[in-house]
Amino acid sequence: MNQPHQAAVESNETLEQIRKSLGDCQRCKLSSSRKQIVFGVGNPQARLVFVGEGPGADEDAKGEPFVGDAGRMLNRIITAMGLRREEVYICNVVKCRPPQNRNPESDEISACSPFLMRQLLSVKPEVIVALGTFASQTVLQTKEPISKLRGKFRDFHGIPLMPTYHPSYLLRTGGNSASFWDVWSDMTQVLQLLGLPVPDKSRKS
Repeated sequence: MNQPHQAAVESNETLEQIRKSLGDCQRCKLSSSRKQIVFGVGNPQARLVFVGEGPGADEDAKGEPFVGDAGRMLNRIITAMGLRREEVYICNVVKCRPPQNRNPESDEISACSPFLMRQLLSVKPEVIVALGTFASQTVLQTKEPISKLRGKFRDFHGIPLMPTYHPSYLLRTGGNSASFWDVWSDMTQVLQLLGLPVPDKSRKS
């Protein structure tokens, strides 16, 4: 079995130190419309990190990523993997909610991406899962559609990264759709790389 890679760059920063350096961030215009910064949540030594696009209204209100409907779907995925939300780490490409939930703009990504990199180097996960088109394209710096990116590991600074569909996409397409089984196939590969047991899921016809 292939062993998980180690990050090519090491960091001794803690997540608490990174959050402190972020402060009351005013590095881009999102600071003027957000309610609060949504930094990240979970195990600071997680073997697995999920990276999304950015906070929505629910996340902006609570200050925690993936707490709305998409968050509940992500929780279902994590539970189906035989894991608990507290065991993984969850964060976003940008830490502040874009107005009207629009995609983050290039200057906003540029302002926030160094903090995402520092988070990942601090946690030192064995595997990263990028959720959805935007997060996958941004982290991998590509324009390829998620339908072509998903299904196989990509390299992110020495860490295997699996792009997959966003939980909100699964909500739109229905829980028993083909896309759900695509995501489960992706998560099966993640579990196998981590050397964890793969729960048996029977596909309904």
